[in-house]
Amino acid sequence: MRFVRDHLGDPGWFQSGTYARFDQQAQNVLEGNASAFWIDDPNQTDAAVYPPGYSLWLALVYKVTGDRSAQAVQIVQWVLDALSVLLLVGVGATAFDFRVGVTAGFLAALAPVLALNGATPLADAPTSWLIVAGAWLLLLAWKKEKFWWAVGAGAFVGASCWLRANALLLAIVWAVALFFIVRGAWQHRLRLSLALILGAAVFVTPLLIRNAIAFRAFVPAGLGMGTNLWEGIGETDRAAEFGAVIGDTKLVEQERKELGLGSDVPLTLYSPNGVERDRARTRKALRVIAAHPLWYIGVMLKRMWGMLKFAGEPIPYYGSMGINVTSRKTLPASWQGSPLAVPVTLLGMMQSIYRYLALPLILAGLYLAFRMRRSVTWLLFASVLYYLIIGSALHMEIRYGLAMQSLLLLFAAVCITQIIEWLRRRRLA
Repeated sequence: MRFVRDHLGDPGWFQSGTYARFDQQAQNVLEGNASAFWIDDPNQTDAAVYPPGYSLWLALVYKVTGDRSAQAVQIVQWVLDALSVLLLVGVGATAFDFRVGVTAGFLAALAPVLALNGATPLADAPTSWLIVAGAWLLLLAWKKEKFWWAVGAGAFVGASCWLRANALLLAIVWAVALFFIVRGAWQHRLRLSLALILGAAVFVTPLLIRNAIAFRAFVPAGLGMGTNLWEGIGETDRAAEFGAVIGDTKLVEQERKELGLGSDVPLTLYSPNGVERDRARTRKALRVIAAHPLWYIGVMLKRMWGMLKFAGEPIPYYGSMGINVTSRKTLPASWQGSPLAVPVTLLGMMQSIYRYLALPLILAGLYLAFRMRRSVTWLLFASVLYYLIIGSALHMEIRYGLAMQSLLLLFAAVCITQIIEWLRRRRLA
């Protein structure tokens, strides 16, 4: 938390522009200058770029704390993120056993990528809390085969779409997985799957209705799929060949030239005509993908690797996998020579070892989990596949998939507990 606070003014570590957009909406809500939910002006397409949930969350934090700053939001989210590891303990205990749950919680507390984003005042960490909580209810719906557990699982996915729209289709993936994994009559399995979709629809439908009425068009929970697709092509080595660019500023300038607008004409990424322009970006990107499908599959595989590259230099454009804590980075100057510097340094060393062991442990644990409990492993792995495939199809950043990063730790925990059990048996023998 201290490292992030010291870097709130550094765009390399904190997207202050994105936070400023949420902050302005929250301030307007508190001052009574804007609706907390509705979009009155159809020309306000900028208001539909992000779902309204995080702005409402900031308004709530500002109101409760009396401090309208990113630092206040950081403190609240940091505390809640520290407690969120208990969700992963619950998921692991429900899916496998209590030892796996506790080990997964320990790994989550240690993971640099979760620590960094948990201390960053943006919507990414809160979104992941909701998805992990939904995954816990999904497991309970599978285990108990009860209607309301399935509704709850879908509701958490739908609620996450109020913060970030990445999980918009996850409820469908979960519903399909639940239908094929639950045993019994197909009517019973279908009811559970539909209950899950119903739970998600309760939260997502108001966003879709709001956007449809405001813009007279179907707009998902958040606007920007075309931007992500086109800028995603812009980050590849064939960007110049296709005329794609990376970066919102460059994209606006490209469209200014295409539209024949002078430099004095106001133009932003989503205003004016944001819906139509974003759809045009989608069409351009899909034409490129359709013409070069094998190449784009290679691009997606590279992005998947970027999401799983825990050690070494990160791949450009994907963001950071977090920092290893050191006394110099994370302690005040007056504490850097104190006894506290020793455990902090040891913790950083543990994080460094974790980075190199994480992927082998996850892969080995995934194999062991499938051998131990195939059905429950498929339920958990469905979420991982969703984030890898859907995320890699667009412009992807590591922080968008924090829920996947958390769930992957369950498989590492399975591997560690099995190693400990094997060593225990060897010692007894």
